[in-house]
This record gives sequence, structure tokens and C-alpha cells, in this order.
Amino acid sequence: MSHFVFSGSRWACWFTRPKPTTNTTCPLKVVFLVLASLCAWYSGYLLAELIPDAPLSSAAYSIHSIGERPVLKVPVPKRQKCDHWTPCPSDTYAYRLLSGGGINKYAKICFEDNLLMGEKLGNVARGINIAIVNYVTGNVTATQHFDMYEGDNSGPMIKFIQSAPPKSLLFMATYDDGSTRLNNDARNAIEELGSKEIKNMKFRSSWVFLAAKGFELPSEIQREKINHSDTKNNRYSGWPAEIQIEGCVPKEPS
Repeated sequence: MSHFVFSGSRWACWFTRPKPTTNTTCPLKVVFLVLASLCAWYSGYLLAELIPDAPLSSAAYSIHSIGERPVLKVPVPKRQKCDHWTPCPSDTYAYRLLSGGGINKYAKICFEDNLLMGEKLGNVARGINIAIVNYVTGNVTATQHFDMYEGDNSGPMIKFIQSAPPKSLLFMATYDDGSTRLNNDARNAIEELGSKEIKNMKFRSSWVFLAAKGFELPSEIQREKINHSDTKNNRYSGWPAEIQIEGCVPKEPS
């Protein structure tokens, strides 16, 4: 209860102690806080359901990676036919010849990404390895190896070369020794196909050769290579390093 007294120009007020009343403010605040908490929780739930996880995880990763050094990834080069560095044009045949090297590296003949002769096929051996391919169709006709260290295999090799029909590609590669039992008639037969090195071949020379029968190959095509055995420069004990030639043979115009 209040008492007001006029004193001069001012009013003075004395308050008497009020009677106890019931306080309803506190329960209202509690209800309000509970409702606000429920609304906040429900709003967060709806936001989490509406926004996909990917952007959130991406954003978290982006924040985490701030300050890290960027890593540049170089794309893996596409593999080419016969493991060429650059692709051959579509109107050509891809080839690669690899001579043997040492005692454990066998000769390989690859044509249009197909291994014609190699250790995996089990059709290469000591001496001269030859594959014949039909130039028109690109199909392999025959493969054979001829031991030139033991036995008389020059005659059979000459017959094999002569059996190749016109418009044939002949691929030749040595493994180990290809000259000890190679007679002059066999050397002449290979020379007639265009070889410049067959008569220079020595004991364990590494040699590869591409020949065409019944047609001419373009002059710029890599056709032959030789590496002689030299005790001072040999890569392997008693053997020179392997050698290879590769290229693209133009297909017959249709």
C-alpha cells in the first residue's frame, strides 16, 4: 500500500510492504524456452534432411584442405599398339621387332598389337626367328625359327622364305647366335629381300629385319638394324645389347 504526502513542490512516496502474491512469470519463461528449443531442433532436422550430404562433406573437406599444397595429377598416357610411343595412322599397320639380348631375353615380333613370336607363345628359339604376314589382310601366314648354331638349317630356312606368297611381309629377329651355320645361299636369299646387313652378321650379332615380297616399302620406313658382339662393349656377358625397330607400314589402298 502506498502513501503520498505533498511536501513543498514535490510529492513524497512511502511504500509499505505489499502482501504476498502468486508469481506467474517464471513458469511462462520455462514454457517459452522449451518451445524455442523444440523449434530450433526441428528446424535443424529439416535443414539436414533437405541439404544433401555431398556438398556438406565437400565443404568440410575444402575447409580442412585450406593451406595444403595442391597435388597435380598427370594423366596416364594411353597405350599404343605394340607399345609405340605415338599411335600409327588408321590406314597403316603397326609393327615392332626386338632381337634377343643375353641368355634370358628372347626375341619378340609384334604386328598390329598381336604378339606373333615371343617367349610367352613358346615359338622363339636360338637362331633366326621369322614371321610371315599377308600384306593385304594383315593376317599371320606362318612362323618358324631356325637354329644357326647347330644343325644344317639354312636350306629349310630358304624354302620357308620362298614359300611366302606375293604381297607378304616378312619379319626376322635373332636370338643368341644367328650366323655360325648360316651359309652363303641363305645370306643371298635374305639379301635379295633388301637386307644390307645380312652378310655382315657375325657370331651372336643382334639383328632385326623387315622385308616385303612382291611390293616395295616406303623408303622412310625403318627396316633393318644390327649390333655386333664386342667383348669390351657388350651389355651382357658374351652378348651385345638387344636392338629394335618399329614403325607404321601403309596398308594397300582399297
